[in-house]
Parts: sequence; C-alpha cells; structure tokens
Amino acid sequence: MAIPLRQKAADDQAGERREPVRFSAAFAEGVARAADGRKALQAVLARAADVGHPPLPPSVVMDAQLVISELLTNAIRHAPGPCGVLLELSDAELSVTVWDTSPAEPVLRPRDAGRVGGHGLHLVHVLSHRFATASHALGKQVVARVRVTPEQAQGARPGP
Repeated sequence: MAIPLRQKAADDQAGERREPVRFSAAFAEGVARAADGRKALQAVLARAADVGHPPLPPSVVMDAQLVISELLTNAIRHAPGPCGVLLELSDAELSVTVWDTSPAEPVLRPRDAGRVGGHGLHLVHVLSHRFATASHALGKQVVARVRVTPEQAQGARPGP
C-alpha cells in the first residue's frame, strides 16, 4: 500500500522514530579548525530540520558545539596528519566522532584551576553521557554522545 507523502510526513511528526542524520568530513593536515566542526554541526541541524527532526534546545546545541570544538582542537594539536569528523543525530542523541592519526589516547589531566589549557576533555566528559576511544590501524577515533533533550542532558551531569 502506498502512503501519500503528506500523510507520511504527518505520521513522522506524530512520534515515529526518524532516520538519523549524518555528516562527515575529512581534513588534510594543517587545514582543520574548530570552527569547521561547528559548521559541520550547523549542517547536521539544518538537514535534521529539513527531514522533520524537532529543533534541539539551545543549551543542547551549545553543549554540542563545545564538544565538537574541543575534540577537533585536540586532534589538530596532538596528532600529525589528517583528521576528520562524523556527526550523527538520532532522536535520542548526537554522536560526535573525531578521528586522527595519533594512536595515543586522550589523557584526562588532573584538574588545576591555575593551569592555562588542558581543560577541554573535562568539559567533554561533563557534557556527554558516553565517551569512548577506539584505536585503529591508522590512529584512533574519539566518540562523545550528547543527549538531545535538556531533561536527558541534565540527568547525565554530575551535581554541584
């Protein structure tokens, strides 16, 4: 049975799960910038709106911008060679994957309020509900998953 497109669109907005929206980009050595990660996130959010995903709350968007910026900055600073990003937005979370050519896993340094820099990974851990690193033949990939509703995101964060 064929379902008219207008009816299908209405059904999708009535609570059915939507297909994930994906975006990936690879950058040559020395080309990537944290702003490129934020632009990739904007592209995912624009595409998501086009296919019926509800808009993300501003607080979730800001969290995701910080996560992609920090992970891509770490790849740029600590790994030689090319790097890339993969973003995937589902109904439940935004998966932020950054890959680079360094086999070294990111190191969560002890907190030091007097230190300049070195705090980004702490922010990523606080803003994401899952964080993982996987080694592969050409380096590694780092994955942070950010919940997409403010209620979920608040539940993932440690208390004061």
